[in-house]
Amino acid sequence: MQTHTALPDLISATEQEIRRLLAQHDGPTAGLYDMMLYHLGLDGSESTGKRMRPLLGLLAYASIAGDYRRALPGAAAVELGHNFSLVHDDIEDNDGERRHRATLWAIHGIPQAINAGDMLFTLSRVALHKLSDLGFSDAKVLRVMRLYDMTCVALCEGQYLDIWASERTEPMSVELYFDMIGRKTAALIAASVEAGALLATDDEAVIRRYRAFGWALGIAFQLNDDLLGIWGDQTKTGKEPTDVARHKMTLPVIYAFEHATAEDRACLEAIWRTDQLQGGQVAEAVDLIERLGGRNYTRDQAREHRDRALAELDAAGVVDAEALESLRGIIMSVIKA
Repeated sequence: MQTHTALPDLISATEQEIRRLLAQHDGPTAGLYDMMLYHLGLDGSESTGKRMRPLLGLLAYASIAGDYRRALPGAAAVELGHNFSLVHDDIEDNDGERRHRATLWAIHGIPQAINAGDMLFTLSRVALHKLSDLGFSDAKVLRVMRLYDMTCVALCEGQYLDIWASERTEPMSVELYFDMIGRKTAALIAASVEAGALLATDDEAVIRRYRAFGWALGIAFQLNDDLLGIWGDQTKTGKEPTDVARHKMTLPVIYAFEHATAEDRACLEAIWRTDQLQGGQVAEAVDLIERLGGRNYTRDQAREHRDRALAELDAAGVVDAEALESLRGIIMSVIKA
């Protein structure tokens, strides 16, 4: 069977599945659906993001089972769940812009944005019910739902750690940072891949390999984002590297704090206490972080996790060559900085 696993096809199919769940409602609640379509970039603006998480789930399924279409409800659930967390993150982080557009709360206020985020979460659960209609067993659907619920628990735990750390003057440890991104970033990517695998096979060894692949890729993805947030080329990424100016405590910064001399640490602390950094101060901080090894350490860790993801994928014994090539392409694209 021809799988048609070209990434634009998978993205289009996922978005069609999401549109089915968010079918336009007339009447007094129509505005709620407009809000969700806006946030998802399905309002005609095409500000959609990469759809990486549903892509990984569909490719995992296709690499074992061939045709990806029966896994589409799971892909829709993952993307809706990811976006519910983004709506809430924007509120908690006081971010007024995402993907070069105003965030939901900045347009509609915090109460309506929270409600829209809650609706995205609820619809992500509704999406999974369609798996039963497609012939998956009740036991398999229940297992996917349990995986999804436990992943949401991890997301909330990771967000708690992130907020807790932002309220402290002392940076968290490198060890705790890896714990946090494991819950906040890697957990959902790993679950996306695992869900695709467990829908496609009953082989527990294969499912474990796919989850390990997703977890390692999730860590590499976040560490690459940390690098781009400081050293990224805006002409290539489309995003300005503003993490230092915004005082974000990502891995390069945390590593620099841990390995700084008393003099260097005092310099970093003074910069981080300055509310509005000037261009020269940002450059000074970036140079100091790099000199203290933050860039090299983060890049080495990102590559190590990328290579681990590749090894787990190879060990899983992927059947479909086209899906395998797409998965490899996603892995290799993770390291850009």
